Amino acid sequence: MTDYRTGLTTAQAQQALEQYGPNELTLEKRETLFSKLFGTLKEPIFLLLLAAASIYFVLGEVRDGLVMLAFVIVMISIEIYQGLKTDRTLQALKDLSAPTIVVIRDGEQCEILSTELVPGDIMTIEEGVKIPADGWVIKENDLSVDESTLTGESVAVTKIPRSDEDVFLEGSTHWRTDYVYAGTLVQQGYGLIEVDRTGLTTEYGKIGAEILEVPDRPTPLERQTAKLVKVCAFVALGMFVVVALLTYFNLSGESGMQRIFDSILGGITIAMSLLPEEFPVILTVFLSMGAARLAKKNSLVRRLTAVETLGSISVLCSDKTGTITKNEMELTDTWVYDGTDEHMLHSMGLACEIDPYDPMEKAMLKYCDEQGISSEHLFHDTLLLEYPFTNESKMMGHVWLHDGEITVSAKGSPEMVLSLCGLPSAQKKIISDKVNQMADEGLRVIAIAEQHIPNEDAIPEELNECHLTFEGLVGLSDPPREGVAEDIARCQRAGIRVIMITGDNGVTASAIARQIGLNDADIVVTGQELSHMDDGQLREAVKHTAIFSRVIPEHKMRIVQALQDNGDVVAMTGDGVNDAPALKNADIGIAMGKRGSEVAREAADLILLDDNFSTIVETVKNGRRIYDNIKKAVGYVFAIHIPIAAAAFFAPLLRISPAALMIMPIHVLLLELVIDPTCSIVLEREPAEKGIMERPPNNPEAHILSRAVLIKALAQGIVIALVSFLSYYYLLVGAEIDPQIARSVGLGIMFMASLALVFVNASESEYAVKIIGKLMHDRVMRIAVIAVLALIAVTFYSPLNGFFNLAPLSVPLLGYTVGAGILSVAWFELVKVFMHVRSRPQ
Repeated sequence: MTDYRTGLTTAQAQQALEQYGPNELTLEKRETLFSKLFGTLKEPIFLLLLAAASIYFVLGEVRDGLVMLAFVIVMISIEIYQGLKTDRTLQALKDLSAPTIVVIRDGEQCEILSTELVPGDIMTIEEGVKIPADGWVIKENDLSVDESTLTGESVAVTKIPRSDEDVFLEGSTHWRTDYVYAGTLVQQGYGLIEVDRTGLTTEYGKIGAEILEVPDRPTPLERQTAKLVKVCAFVALGMFVVVALLTYFNLSGESGMQRIFDSILGGITIAMSLLPEEFPVILTVFLSMGAARLAKKNSLVRRLTAVETLGSISVLCSDKTGTITKNEMELTDTWVYDGTDEHMLHSMGLACEIDPYDPMEKAMLKYCDEQGISSEHLFHDTLLLEYPFTNESKMMGHVWLHDGEITVSAKGSPEMVLSLCGLPSAQKKIISDKVNQMADEGLRVIAIAEQHIPNEDAIPEELNECHLTFEGLVGLSDPPREGVAEDIARCQRAGIRVIMITGDNGVTASAIARQIGLNDADIVVTGQELSHMDDGQLREAVKHTAIFSRVIPEHKMRIVQALQDNGDVVAMTGDGVNDAPALKNADIGIAMGKRGSEVAREAADLILLDDNFSTIVETVKNGRRIYDNIKKAVGYVFAIHIPIAAAAFFAPLLRISPAALMIMPIHVLLLELVIDPTCSIVLEREPAEKGIMERPPNNPEAHILSRAVLIKALAQGIVIALVSFLSYYYLLVGAEIDPQIARSVGLGIMFMASLALVFVNASESEYAVKIIGKLMHDRVMRIAVIAVLALIAVTFYSPLNGFFNLAPLSVPLLGYTVGAGILSVAWFELVKVFMHVRSRPQ
């Protein structure tokens, strides 16, 4: 141990600094821009586009090759923007400690940078100081530390000097009362601390290490789309080979090299038509617009993919303090034993500090003021003596000359206060029963007592020398936020389990749980019990446990991981530093924006700007709506891909020359990366279906392209393919008109069909006419549709038509193209009529 009077010498401090390193968290870069770029380029979609661009360059079609490369660059930029994550969580942890701290070195006090602290240093802390390292309490004077960001306890911890005995926070086997922790705040008093641990070895450092070890988990949508793309890639590869061979044997009159290039280009066209290249664009559009909408409702999205994950949440793990509760103490119950309620409150107020820092004393004085007993009235006379709170006495008091009378007003632990009141055993039993009853309700119970003193000479030197008259009890609590009970009920109706994870004691947590209507509120597992469970036992325990109490950060991580191992999609809410590892590890971490620490906000995927639990419920509802609309978009995309693939497949079978093809790679890109995503914006704007929060969560393992959606897409796509390709083929072969005009009619039908299909598929129940009616009232939808129509017009009726190998259409052909495109999908409205008739009660 270091002599606290002299501290370390400069030489000892320098040697320790070299041994242990600076008192800071070492940051690690988790993913570079280059590694993300390389990973993106390995995906089948981008390899295919690069291959197509290369062939264009080899054939001397520089213009088409550059267009292809431009699309590749845009898509890669979107992928990197969506996937590259900057992790500033450790930086936020690093910023928690004070920049400087006062230490004793060479027998003198000096101020140093907190990064220069080393184990063995003697540092001095006082009210308002953020503690920069973990250490033992050597000396203290009324030292009280707010450790809520670490422990979850809303009440400051009174510290005592180090002794030979293990002294832990009540109900805990981890957090000590003779020890202070980095990042916590001194609430009152003064202390001399011998630094024990610095940097990554502190409790905050351990949290930083845990955050670094958290793997990046793909979201349910990412897993589903990855499976879908792999299947499409496998099919595309097979069709690439088939079409390339067909084209090669059908072009026997061309030169060898040209024949090979045309064959490969034909194979690439069919492969591109089968790969959903627009997925990155559509997903980014959906998630970005969803995030913007959530921001208007006080939910700030830090990770776009978290938007859809909200719809799959099956378990919501919530911190108690500051999330379910207000994180501010309130006096919620009083019990008068002797005298009147007003008299007891008067004594309680006089026992408080005049300008309190402690949240319980603030709550007491606030309650007095609400009852008409103002601080000005309480403290206008003379304070003669103060009996400070100590860990041994567990009570405090003041001696006042008040209204001409000397009075001792005391408050503290009921057990300790009763020991000074001289009551008979029967009366103590009555009071003890009341204390237990209030404690079972989750209240912090404080006893109030007083003594009248005849003159100043008779004032006792110590509070335990007084002979007090017991007046009554007050109960304080950190009450639930308004509306939380209704929000919990909505979650439970939506099939979402709510689990409370708290550093507070189980009795308090269970009482709060009962108040808010949490299912299984009496099933509590303590941190000590959890520590003795292996992973298998914990996986079983989380299936039915509603409350985990007295937990430490590592416990929260294990709980989240156990739930995930059981197949649950887990959301974790929290506001403290102790919540950061669990927030990072959860499928979606939700931090409080107002009360939350910077560390929690940086670790989270979503930040609640209003700290309102009901915002979580609304956010989940929006997540389900977005997921539903993404499924509609996926069906829409596949329906449009079918006519593209059909045109690319039947052309070599019918021996159509490469110059007269209806679909070329550049047209595939035009449809998939411009027309389709723009049309999909309309689908994103669709409101939530009725009863969306009365159904179970989305199954994370379900296929995003469900059987019903696939059948619908196949039916719609086949009709569009027949109408567009047969129109093109008749004009090309039967009418023998210019291939550019025939191509323009076929593609024009696809363009109009893709636009009409959006309104047909926007709702399973509402007719397209009603959806179009909404268009008149939605600015974004109007802009999207006008943009698509303008793009189609520019493509056909501007100098750009030559760039795309298209030609302007005559009025009769234009009328036919528009009509055929709309009718090729309008037939599905009759299916809706049939479904409505079938669903009517008989």
